[in-house]
Amino acid sequence: MRTLTMTAAVLAASLALVSTSPAQAPQSFRVISPIFGQLVSFAMPSNFVAVFENTKGGHYIREAVLKGETPERWTQMITVTGEKGMTLTQGASPEALAGSIAGGFKSACPDSFAAQPLGATNFGRFEGFVAVIGCGRVDSGPTRHSETALLVTLKGTTDYYTIQWAERGPESDEPPVNDERWQTRLRELSPIELCPIVPGEAAPYPSCVSKS
Repeated sequence: MRTLTMTAAVLAASLALVSTSPAQAPQSFRVISPIFGQLVSFAMPSNFVAVFENTKGGHYIREAVLKGETPERWTQMITVTGEKGMTLTQGASPEALAGSIAGGFKSACPDSFAAQPLGATNFGRFEGFVAVIGCGRVDSGPTRHSETALLVTLKGTTDYYTIQWAERGPESDEPPVNDERWQTRLRELSPIELCPIVPGEAAPYPSCVSKS
């Protein structure tokens, strides 16, 4: 089983940025994570907990699932990835990266794949692309199921990043890529921002906090 190597900085940033009354659990908290050349910031729903983190070469990944679930058995998962130096790759763009990830989904379920582009958008001064992609039938995991994901890709100063909110459900002929829940979840993740890493600055990264 994969083990969590969540950094203290990420945890500190998460906890320091919760601002609700003690009697009520927060609906979300802000996560600010140093990933390669920038800080990646977004709102994490409070019922999610990070369960896996890994950096291998120029690839970074962190996964969070609903409390009580595991990296193997989950119904919803929020994944953050980073691709170091990808802005130097010829032909790279947020839309092209989204297309590549969608292609991976399609290869896993060619008969039940569906996608709904939500289009290009800017996150602050950084280019991005948003889409919903999914498989109606996937055989991985404990049982056959559907898997649909809100996909956000961002072009940073030197690196590319993605934020994905995936959900598993009963198998179907076509995943629910047109459901209104995905627009709602995009709003729940907002604000999504990329901030510069300030030398010597520690969590909770006040330079990025004050940006919002």
